[in-house]
Amino acid sequence: MNEIKKTIRKFIIENFLFGEEDNLKGDTSFLEEGIIDSTGVLELIEFLEEQFDITVKDDEIIPENLDSLNNLEKFLTRVEAK
Repeated sequence: MNEIKKTIRKFIIENFLFGEEDNLKGDTSFLEEGIIDSTGVLELIEFLEEQFDITVKDDEIIPENLDSLNNLEKFLTRVEAK
């Protein structure tokens, strides 16, 4: 697991799962599993922008980018490559 994924995983566990990490895998859907709701998505975006010094544009706020550790890793890799 690379540093991007480790950092995001730690944030999700601490802020949304309250330390319970058993079921959080790379492809676990945050929305389908009820880990993050719409308010949580905003918290996640704020964290990503501060932690990785990026700006998440409105049209990038889609499940394909933000709904799992794997999706977030791919998204951040693309954004940082720009």
